[in-house]
Amino acid sequence: MSRKKGNDKVFNLVNGLIMVIVCIFIAYPLWYVLIASITDSAIVNSGKLLVLPEKIFLGGYKKILGYKPIWTGYLNTIKYTVAGTAVSIATTVPCAYALSRKDLAGRKLISVLFTFTMFFNGGIIPLYLVINKLGIYNTIFAMILPSAVSVYNLIVCRSFFDSNVPNELVEAAKIDGGNDFDIFFKIVLPISSTIIAVMILFYATSIWNSFMNALMFMGDQEKMPLQVILRNLILSNQASSVLSAGTDMIERMKLAEQLKYGVIVVSALPLLIVYPFVQKYFAKGVMIGAVKG
Repeated sequence: MSRKKGNDKVFNLVNGLIMVIVCIFIAYPLWYVLIASITDSAIVNSGKLLVLPEKIFLGGYKKILGYKPIWTGYLNTIKYTVAGTAVSIATTVPCAYALSRKDLAGRKLISVLFTFTMFFNGGIIPLYLVINKLGIYNTIFAMILPSAVSVYNLIVCRSFFDSNVPNELVEAAKIDGGNDFDIFFKIVLPISSTIIAVMILFYATSIWNSFMNALMFMGDQEKMPLQVILRNLILSNQASSVLSAGTDMIERMKLAEQLKYGVIVVSALPLLIVYPFVQKYFAKGVMIGAVKG
C-alpha cells in the first residue's frame, strides 16, 4: 500500500508539472499580445522575450479608441450576437429534441442529411446568390440566417436530450394528457438549462468572431461588425505607413505595427472578461459531445 501511495504521489507531481508547462505555453501568447500592445514596437520587433512591458507606447490604443467606426462596430457586433444567438437557440434546441425522439418518422435520414452538410456545401457563390435573391443582402438577416444552425452544436444538443430526457418521462406526460408542445416547453426545457447555456455560449462566441459573412453580405460601412472595422483600420494604417516618408513614416510604421496587437486585445477583451465566469459550461459542452453523438 505504501509503495502504491508513493507511486501516486510521483504521478501527481509529474502530472502537475506537465499541466503547469502546458498552461504556460497556452497563457504566454495571450500575455505577450497584451504586453506588445502597450510596448514600443522597436522592442517588440527585436524579438526580445517580453515578460513585463518596456518603454510604454499607447499610440495604438489612442488610434483605436479615437476611431469612431470602432464604437459603431461594437454596437453592430452586440446587436448581431444577441439577435443571432436568439435565432440559433430557437432553431437548434427544438430541432435537436425532435431528432432525439426515436418515434420521429425519417429520423435517421434527416440526421444523415444534416451531417452531410458538415462535409459538403454549395460554396460561397451559390450562398451569395441565395442571399441576394431572398432580398436580405446588406440587412441584419444576412448576418443571422446563413449561420443560424451549426450541425456540430445540433449533434451536441441532441446527445444531451438522448442522455437526459428518458422516454419514460415523455410517455408519462402523454398519459397525463400533454401534447408534444406541452412536453417540450413545460418538461424538457426546464430540465435543459445546462445545454441551453452551452449553446448560447457556443453561438455567441462564434457570431462575435464572425468575419466572412460581413465581408460577403454587408455593403454599408455603417453596418459592419467590429472585426471588419478593425481589419480595415489595420489595412489603412499599413498602407499610409508605406506611402509616407521620413520621420513621419517611422512613426506610422510604429503605429501600424502596434495596431496589430491592439485590435486583438480590443476585439477579444469582452470574451476574455466573460470566459472565466462561464468556462464550466464550455467544459460541459465538450463532455456532452464526447459521451454520445
